[in-house]
Parts: sequence; structure tokens; C-alpha cells
Amino acid sequence: MPWFVKIERGIVNKAIFDQHVPAHMAYVKDLVAKGHQARSGYWAERGGGMLLFQAESLEDAEAIVAADPLIANHCVEYELHQWCIVVE
Repeated sequence: MPWFVKIERGIVNKAIFDQHVPAHMAYVKDLVAKGHQARSGYWAERGGGMLLFQAESLEDAEAIVAADPLIANHCVEYELHQWCIVVE
């Protein structure tokens, strides 16, 4: 399966953002359980982060991202890219 990366930047204050973090973490764990090999984290300087995952196609990746509670609750702006690995 191809790899995809969602690069995000927070657009709400931390208190609002933090309300949706538990649901986001459960969402990522569900992606892992479904075989998407998802990994999620934030930048050390805060204010943004990244979700790396596998999906069958760009369309599937877009649907996966749309289901992220951070997206659904308008907490972040994001870019979605297919990531082409050259060295494993």
C-alpha cells in the first residue's frame, strides 16, 4: 500500500485543541488496528504535527484524513501528500 502524510498546523487555542486529542488518539489506534500502520505526533516546538499512514489510494487517504477528529472539529489546517519511499 502507498504511504501518505498529513502535515498539519493548529488553528485553535490549546484548550480547544486538547479537548479533541483523546478522540484523535483513539482514531489513530483504530487506523493501526485496521492495518494502516499509522503514526501520529507533534512538532517539538508545538503548533503542528504529522500523521503518517498507508492507504490503498489518494481517495482512500482523503477519506481517512476527513475522519480524523482534529479535522472534523476544525482544529487544524493540513496538507495531504503521497510519500514515495526511496530507501527502506
